[in-house]
Amino acid sequence: MSKKIQVTVLGATGVVGQRFVRRLAEHPFFEIAHIAASGRSAGKRYQDACEWRLDGEPYAGFGEHVVTDSGVDFSFAPVVFSALDTDVAKDLEPAYAEAGALVFSNASTFRMDADVPLLVPEVNPEHLGLLALQRKQRGWSGGILTNPNCTTTVLVMALAPLHEAFGVETVLMTSMQAASGAGYPGVSSLDLMGNVIPFIKGEEPKVEVETAKLLGRFQGRQVQDAPIVVSAMCHRVPVLDGHSEAVSVKLKGNPSPEQVRDVLAAWRPEPQRLGLPSAPVVPIRLHEAENRPQVRRDVELDAGMSVHVGRIRRCPVLGIKFSLLGHNTERGAAGGSVLNAELAKLKGYFD
Repeated sequence: MSKKIQVTVLGATGVVGQRFVRRLAEHPFFEIAHIAASGRSAGKRYQDACEWRLDGEPYAGFGEHVVTDSGVDFSFAPVVFSALDTDVAKDLEPAYAEAGALVFSNASTFRMDADVPLLVPEVNPEHLGLLALQRKQRGWSGGILTNPNCTTTVLVMALAPLHEAFGVETVLMTSMQAASGAGYPGVSSLDLMGNVIPFIKGEEPKVEVETAKLLGRFQGRQVQDAPIVVSAMCHRVPVLDGHSEAVSVKLKGNPSPEQVRDVLAAWRPEPQRLGLPSAPVVPIRLHEAENRPQVRRDVELDAGMSVHVGRIRRCPVLGIKFSLLGHNTERGAAGGSVLNAELAKLKGYFD
């Protein structure tokens, strides 16, 4: 057995950071060397630095591990998983990349930079090629690779096979997003319980611009955005984990619902063909029942890494409409970022 690659987790005390720790605790490629957080947590045992908020073994067996200061100590492994807030990531992630680490980031800070790969491995694995340009332009031996906004991730997983088969022209998407998407403690229970909040700061523009980059073509030195018009309306709802989306899409050639269903069912992109550890065997789970997918019944399937599509039918406005569901803190955050790293490893970017 080959030696595992040591990794650092930044922002490990937060909910997404905890999901990184849990996913990496017994990973076949990676092992945790450093658990890092802000200065107020540094020097403490992990179990004393935060309250564990996930199911399973508390602290994933790392409760006695001493937390380092992500901004001062600067101990790091060759691979860094970042669950840092956007304002902190702005300074720290480039510092790690310049020092030689490959940083797999959940923050939005660098997603739309022209030389930064914005990745969903099933959707645009060829965009990893931007890393060579990034290193050359910035003089880094490491680099920054990002995963998209969680809502965008769920959406493009359904759009990618349709764009490949037919061509996507226009998308209308209305999201119903889980409370966990706001972090912890997130939205006040008095504001969210029994309520729907029709605004999530910055969410709609992220979906609209990130989708075009993700579905764009890598042309050797840049990504040409896909000529797709996306309109998003995003809502916060009293659900713990799992973003639901109501999607209408205009496809070239006006395919039937049956043709759309067949394309989604047959889709087996590169992570599945490579057998990446975090890739679900079936990336899109199709549901035939009229009342599915549902968060409580479906979102945890495949460790939260598959997306769920149901109610594929004719749309009188755009042609096709369907219901969509995905796990925002697994597929849309920690799990997606770990999958990005698995793809980069198998493509030789750690050599």
